[in-house]
Amino acid sequence: MSDANSALITRFYQAFQRLDAEAMVACYSDDIVFSDPAFGTLRGQDVGDMWRMLTTRAKDFSLTFDSVRADARGGSAHWVATYLFSQTGRTVVNDIQARFVFRDGLICQHDDSFDLWRWSRQALGTPGLLLGWSPLVRNKVRQQATKGLRAFQAR
Repeated sequence: MSDANSALITRFYQAFQRLDAEAMVACYSDDIVFSDPAFGTLRGQDVGDMWRMLTTRAKDFSLTFDSVRADARGGSAHWVATYLFSQTGRTVVNDIQARFVFRDGLICQHDDSFDLWRWSRQALGTPGLLLGWSPLVRNKVRQQATKGLRAFQAR
């Protein structure tokens, strides 16, 4: 089972490298729970829509991944995404550690962790440098991410 789950993680990130959101979503259970510092916790359809939004908006995008590990229950991977942040036109290199929980051959929980202050310094420039560590900016980033997702879903 660990080989199959490692292959599932690899398939997910290879699809992400191609910006193929549908192939990414196919790796998830219908009741997927996703979390990261920017979006907070998302469930089900919202997770798929987040990837659809991010892949369709991606500019100057590249992704590398390594350290894929898995057993019958869970797994992990390290990945780095480089892209142009559309709101500011600034390049971001986001270094992310992912953890997964598997059920019935699919990912049922996906947790990404990264340094939001580091991300905000790159994405927002001086405001991120000065205030990216603060709950105010963290909450603003999450509100903007959620607002963007809801606008994408409404189209």
